[in-house]
Amino acid sequence: MSNEDVQGVAAAQLRSIVERIERLEEEKKAIADDIKDVYGEAKGNGYDTKVLRTIIRLRKQDASEREEQDAILDLYKQALGMV
Repeated sequence: MSNEDVQGVAAAQLRSIVERIERLEEEKKAIADDIKDVYGEAKGNGYDTKVLRTIIRLRKQDASEREEQDAILDLYKQALGMV
């Protein structure tokens, strides 16, 4: 295989990778727009979107991670006289 063949294969592979990433970036933007629309719908129905975002973040965590964060938050609140 000549050097030009190797470069051609490498260039084709690189082009393919870049094009796949570009397509995925477009899909990611479309999904982000869809999520934004759903939050807008929720807000229009009277839901607090900041709280919804917190709920979504919490649901991604496992139970032990959530419990640990809650314990630390309670400790900090007690230290600041917020309880």
